[in-house]
Amino acid sequence: MLLMKSNRKILLVALLALVAFVQAHAESKEEQKQIASAKQNIAPNEIYSGNEKSLLNVWDTENADEELPSSDIYETWTNEKVNPYKIAIKNLPDLQLDSLLTTYNHPLDSGAVTSDFGPRKRRFHYGIDLRVSVGQDVYAAFDGKVRVTDCDKYGYGKFVVIRHSNGLETLYGHLSEILVEANQYVSAGDRIGLGGNTGRSTGPHLHFEFRYLGNAINPAKIIDFERNVPMFDQYLVSSKTSFKEILAYQAVKYHTVKKGDTLSSIAARYGTTVKRLCQLNGIKSTTTLRLKQRIRYS
Repeated sequence: MLLMKSNRKILLVALLALVAFVQAHAESKEEQKQIASAKQNIAPNEIYSGNEKSLLNVWDTENADEELPSSDIYETWTNEKVNPYKIAIKNLPDLQLDSLLTTYNHPLDSGAVTSDFGPRKRRFHYGIDLRVSVGQDVYAAFDGKVRVTDCDKYGYGKFVVIRHSNGLETLYGHLSEILVEANQYVSAGDRIGLGGNTGRSTGPHLHFEFRYLGNAINPAKIIDFERNVPMFDQYLVSSKTSFKEILAYQAVKYHTVKKGDTLSSIAARYGTTVKRLCQLNGIKSTTTLRLKQRIRYS
């Protein structure tokens, strides 16, 4: 009798365990259905908290191919090189930057301009330098997708390139730390890195660039860096008006001094005058030329 009661007890426990398993399996399937349904309707970067299941960055994996920012402008998506496009300025199509400009978020909470866009002694500075403290937060300027994270120890140092749906790409250089990954979607104001002094840098600063199809645009044509806000709701990027500094720099030509060269022989070779060479190079007609010295002649 006692044995029969014991067997019934064991059978009852097993039956209850089976019921619990079936019920849990059904709840799990229902949970999966809810999450799948949420994935279909979720907005990029939205968090679905049902049953504590996070769907952050569903956009990254679900729609990566068709949701590339500015896919109607850019035919190439690569995680290498700042400018993989190699399109000459004269061949750039005009681009009307739309009202997304109004969503601009300044990349720093504070930081004055320390160096402007434009030519330097022997090279061109393709961005704006902003004063920064090492470890200071650096933010994305617009919504977009991270295209490049890399370290160029002879140039940008640790840097990030983001492509945006308004057609621009922005670059953030000399970071001490990168906080995002390639192919990650970010929103304007998201932290993407920390200020630093890496790469070709003589002191902590943020090197900040605007590029369109690989070609640098002076950010100060679009952003008021005293108030840190856009100057326009809309801006037309045009090969005729937006790249004057670079085109002027590219038009500059130099002669490298060789043995026997004089200002007179250089002037005759390039169809100019000694007076003009002196004006362009800030020298006098009596200046002694050095071997391998670069003399600007146009």
